[in-house]
Amino acid sequence: MTETNGTVSVGIDVSKSTLDIAIHQTGETWTGSNDAAGCDALVTKLSRLKPSCIVLEATGGFETLAAASLTAKNLPANVVNPRQVRDFAKATGQLAKTDRIDARVLAHFAAAINPPSRPAKSDEAQHLEALLARRRQLVEMLVAEKNRLANNRDRAVVKELKIHIAWLEHRLKSSDDELQRALKASPVWRERDDLLRSVPGVGPVLSLTLLAQLPELGQLNRREIAKLVGLAPFNRDSGQWRGSRHIWGGRAAVRSPLFMATLCAIRINPTIKSFYQRLIKAGKAPKVAITACMRKLLTILNVMIKTQTSWRTA
Repeated sequence: MTETNGTVSVGIDVSKSTLDIAIHQTGETWTGSNDAAGCDALVTKLSRLKPSCIVLEATGGFETLAAASLTAKNLPANVVNPRQVRDFAKATGQLAKTDRIDARVLAHFAAAINPPSRPAKSDEAQHLEALLARRRQLVEMLVAEKNRLANNRDRAVVKELKIHIAWLEHRLKSSDDELQRALKASPVWRERDDLLRSVPGVGPVLSLTLLAQLPELGQLNRREIAKLVGLAPFNRDSGQWRGSRHIWGGRAAVRSPLFMATLCAIRINPTIKSFYQRLIKAGKAPKVAITACMRKLLTILNVMIKTQTSWRTA
């Protein structure tokens, strides 16, 4: 491998079985295997170069092993949204697409954008995230089967659907029990869970989701955390024209349980309830008011984790 002085930006295109790696400053590329041996070899090579930024695309979990191997050795690995990189490629005139080209585009993206690193997830956090993902899948299957049951009149099919629904409900309960066991295994998580769930409206699903999928909670200011989750309104202005503000991007897996918790908080949390009513009286549309309440609830939780303070009703 060519030795490089100064800044080194690395792009890694991940597929199920291979890793295509590119160095932006030298144009060097090579291919490795996406397994434990391949990731160990990758870490060894990149450790000698001391890169300033390493970018991988999120590819449905295939990037997890490589990203974990790099962060375990304190290498600056960043998993980014593929749409960002594709838009960057189009902006630079790179329309062709192969694994090697994608690795070069990722390396160029790393050099030009230098995205901020996310905190590395511990093994516990990855386990909790996997359990939450499985719980979401069970809920989706349960809803689908119940919808099929409501629209079916055939006795044999109805019987089979009822059996499958009962099995899914049992598995969902087992999944919740496993999530609680994982939570109780960590004293730090138990403490944070107690803080989060002291807020009226915040239940176990939102608390576990925040612990697993928003490790930045308590480390950012209110604007940064809202933007990260996708609750910051973006301007759409041009000249004298003023467009309506819309939220965009962010972490949908966090927003979904936060939305449900906010609906509950609007009914039982005095702070969120009064805020929602004030927005409605001011003429805001209900959806806009709910989004603002989501942002306010997230801000409250962010401050509580930062200051290690439990909920107190004014």
